[in-house]
Amino acid sequence: MDLTILYRGPLASCDYDCPYCPFAKRRDSREQLRADRAALERFTAWAAAQTDDRISVLFTPWGEALVRSWYRRALVELARLPHIRRVAIQTNLSGRTQWLAAAGTTGRDKIALWCTYHPGQTPYERFLARCDELASLGIRHSVGVVGLDGHLDEARRLRAALPEEVYLWVNAAEGHSYTDEEAGRWTEIDPLFPYSRHPHRSAGLPCRTGESVISVDGDGTVRRCHFVRAALGNLYDGSYRGALGPRVCPLAVCDCHIGYVHLETLPLYDVFAGGVLERIPARQSSLIERASP
Repeated sequence: MDLTILYRGPLASCDYDCPYCPFAKRRDSREQLRADRAALERFTAWAAAQTDDRISVLFTPWGEALVRSWYRRALVELARLPHIRRVAIQTNLSGRTQWLAAAGTTGRDKIALWCTYHPGQTPYERFLARCDELASLGIRHSVGVVGLDGHLDEARRLRAALPEEVYLWVNAAEGHSYTDEEAGRWTEIDPLFPYSRHPHRSAGLPCRTGESVISVDGDGTVRRCHFVRAALGNLYDGSYRGALGPRVCPLAVCDCHIGYVHLETLPLYDVFAGGVLERIPARQSSLIERASP
């Protein structure tokens, strides 16, 4: 079985103080960190044992995970396993990157980072240097920003500095509406921004979540995605497997990339072929041009 897993443990602490994020500068207690580490190690052990399946994993922590040694270790350990197809993580790229070398050549081919630049939280030069380090290590990565007015000049600056093959995405700011003129400025940076600009109608439409894509929390509860709360079972007792199958979305709309990318009514599996988890388009220029709504 080919299975994509979105894993989100209890970790909710972050080293940044972004005004648009509810987890800014949140501090987990020692007990919470120990619980998160134990949950991740349990998940990693489970994934390592599933040798009859082909597994891809995207870590989607509420906070910043790569400042924690257990997440760095999990990425390296999973990437070394032959039945793991891809292991990716969302990160603000605040930490060092040289630990990725421990994955070896084969492992580094499987690791991918989904990197968000937060202007005002880290020096531009430091973030760009981290991106250069990833490139030198051969680590696949995408880079992006939240589409707020105050970020526009920095986003343009970053797009000009990054290699053409590095995709720079733009997320519509939560609760923010864009005039056509404003949206046009962001679309010049990210031709796929129109997909993020408006929530997608999803009620009754077929979605891969719950069939080939699942969400898993720290306790092992399996849901179809992060946004539908109904449980399908538990990862560790195998009860979720009988619940897997084609299903339509029960929600009115889907407004997050890690959700709507799996809608079968959108062409994004073709756009991001080979890079769905890390948000990296295939053959960037031609596919983006053809796929833009």
